[in-house]
Amino acid sequence: MRVLIMGAAGRDFHDFNEVFRGREDAEVVAFTRAPGQNLGAATAGTDRRYPASLAGSGYPDGIPIEPEADLESLIETHDVDQVVFSYSDVSHDHVMHAASRAMSAGADFRLVGPEAMQIDLDVPVLAVDAVRTGCGKSQVTRGFAGALEKRDVAVRIVREPMPYGDLEARRVSRFADYDDLDAAGVTIEEREEYEQHLDDGHVVFAGVDYRAVGAAAAREADVVLWDGGNNELPFYDPDLHVVLVDPLRAGDERRYHPGETNLRMADVVISNKENGADADAIETVVESVADVNPDAEIRHADSVVTVDHPDRVTGARVLAVEDGPTLTHGDAPTGAGTVAAEKYGAAELVDPRDAAVGSIAAVFERHEHLGDCLPAMGYTDEQLRDLEATIRAVDCDLVLAGTPHDLSHQIDVDTPIVRVNYRTELHDASFEALVDRYATDLGLP
Repeated sequence: MRVLIMGAAGRDFHDFNEVFRGREDAEVVAFTRAPGQNLGAATAGTDRRYPASLAGSGYPDGIPIEPEADLESLIETHDVDQVVFSYSDVSHDHVMHAASRAMSAGADFRLVGPEAMQIDLDVPVLAVDAVRTGCGKSQVTRGFAGALEKRDVAVRIVREPMPYGDLEARRVSRFADYDDLDAAGVTIEEREEYEQHLDDGHVVFAGVDYRAVGAAAAREADVVLWDGGNNELPFYDPDLHVVLVDPLRAGDERRYHPGETNLRMADVVISNKENGADADAIETVVESVADVNPDAEIRHADSVVTVDHPDRVTGARVLAVEDGPTLTHGDAPTGAGTVAAEKYGAAELVDPRDAAVGSIAAVFERHEHLGDCLPAMGYTDEQLRDLEATIRAVDCDLVLAGTPHDLSHQIDVDTPIVRVNYRTELHDASFEALVDRYATDLGLP
């Protein structure tokens, strides 16, 4: 069987590693890279490949990674029998359009389910996932990590990034501090995923080969905390599966892949950001949960936004710089920076569109839904320079950095930068109480 995997430099590699690598009855002839996804270096050059050292026997030249736009011609050229769809946070319509393209070109179409791709670890796994990008997974993961540490439980966090740059060098990554991030040359998106965990003193593992990543984390941990990327399924079989829904995007919990699958598999569902949502939207989400997964325990929570120096925001003309993935493929118009500007009485949110240059201007052209804010896009050196130039060109008093990473560590501008902090606060409960409730599932005394 000749297989082509449609991906975005993440789940596609995992599906290959766990389902197809080493098989004599199947050959993966190519990956494709999705248009519009934040692939950074994965879009560079015409000979991007999954390296032979990771692909294993049978792939002495590695596996080519081609543009998704060429799907039909690739099916014909490589005589493909089966197309496997392996990326996340896309609508159900998007998935079925991909299926239609594959089948009309003569190939079967497949989605790999959790039984085939999930890995069993030697220690308990608490997985935190979501129905869309930007629901607040990392804040919930941080809450659970703190609660477990209070019980003297050794915790290691495994984060699912989309790997950039040298895939061989990033097969297994361990980050204990910012020096480790600098040494690895990680992108802004990866910093958004890692820095807040490091700020809390938690070690983060990530990489490309998640069997090896999980084994490395498990050697140091009593419990592994999976902090999922986008709305992807957990790569490890969870002993407790917590899934976030977002009433600010009510209805999306049943419209996006594989977020709906997460919702249907959840043990606990957390409805986050309720302090910014209206009652009807919260009710819509709660009814969705009850309809598709009536056995799940549902918890309600707020996303609480603060800044270190609120007096600097009051009366200022501010530029809100927001988490990139949440605003782009997550479809959110604004983020935490905008919330902080409104909460602390900024005089004006400055529209950055006219100041945008290069690749940042292209982001605004592709994502017309964006509000008066700037997504923190920095997936290549060129894009990082464009982000810095755009911020420099905006006439404002203050930059409110609503991205989870320390923006000032990556860019150099004259305008003061105030970092926005946010955390998840559960209603009528605590993360410690949830850990106590599910202690048996997590193998805790």
